[in-house]
Amino acid sequence: MFYGLLLLLIVQRVTEMFIAKRNEKWLLNRGGIEHGSEHYPYIVALHVMFLLSLLFEVNILHKEVTVLWYILVPILAFTQLIRYWAVVSLGSYWNTKIIIVPNDLVVLKGPYQYMRHPNYVVVAVEFLFIPLLYQAYFTAVLFSLLNIVMMTIRIPAEEKALQLHTNYQEVFNLRSRFVPKR
Repeated sequence: MFYGLLLLLIVQRVTEMFIAKRNEKWLLNRGGIEHGSEHYPYIVALHVMFLLSLLFEVNILHKEVTVLWYILVPILAFTQLIRYWAVVSLGSYWNTKIIIVPNDLVVLKGPYQYMRHPNYVVVAVEFLFIPLLYQAYFTAVLFSLLNIVMMTIRIPAEEKALQLHTNYQEVFNLRSRFVPKR
């Protein structure tokens, strides 16, 4: 079961990279400006290292599925629904990079009508609960902490870029970053 999940995560990430690359071309052709490129390789490395750490911790320490799997699996399934709701809602604007088309309006549909950064919430939940599903506590704690550090860089860079080029400030002034509210 573990290798099936790992393969699913790898296929998911690779597919997302293809979608992001297609959307990147579309955004740049429309005059999009990339921001935060200096930290982007660290985000990619974080995700790759997460998968490797999970693989090694589960294999080397012979970890098994937790008895709480019946709680964690529905949480993880729900986060995937939010992930793809966010991707579909952003459409061609969805990207793994920060690419902003000046004077375009901020997307206000899907989960973005309730919070500013639903996809970052999904990643945070994954970095914690996927390892916990296999009792990989080291990976859960380490990558949750590393993700927090990365998000303290990424989110301000993204919000600054959106404020510079879009109607972000007026739209999201009343929305929470991570907790849904209307």
